[in-house]
Amino acid sequence: MKNHAYNIPKYLDQMAVELKQYLSDHKIEKPLMIGLHSCGVWLANVLHAQLHLEDELAELNTSFYRDDFNRIGLHAQIKPSKMPISVENRHIILVDDVLYTGRTIRAAMNEVFDYGRPASITVVVLIDRGGRELPISAQIVGFHQSLSTDYDFKLSDSKTLELSIVQRV
Repeated sequence: MKNHAYNIPKYLDQMAVELKQYLSDHKIEKPLMIGLHSCGVWLANVLHAQLHLEDELAELNTSFYRDDFNRIGLHAQIKPSKMPISVENRHIILVDDVLYTGRTIRAAMNEVFDYGRPASITVVVLIDRGGRELPISAQIVGFHQSLSTDYDFKLSDSKTLELSIVQRV
């Protein structure tokens, strides 16, 4: 499959503007941003800095909360979640790279509730590729692009954030 040229910094700038407006429109002050391991954390780092959020960026690894854990097992390089003691009554911003079936966001919300009952959860993703299996949606999306089930989007690393399309193995 041919890769397109994706200008990730441009999408992140646009997402930061939209998120700032969303927070203002919903009168959300001092939200807690949570990046989902690992690519969501990379993107959240950029957005967190652009929005000048006060609280430290939190990180979630949803591996143990996924409903397909028994089928796919653990990734060899699993990283622990880095969360505050409580999210009680906090406005949460969940950041991930791709929204596809909705299962990762569902797992993230399950884990967030282990830390308390948030006031709200806002979902922010770079790519919405459709294909939902659960009724999950994002409030802020960089771009929408359908992709065959034989392929996945892949961010290169935390610094270059180069996006490519790779065939599933």
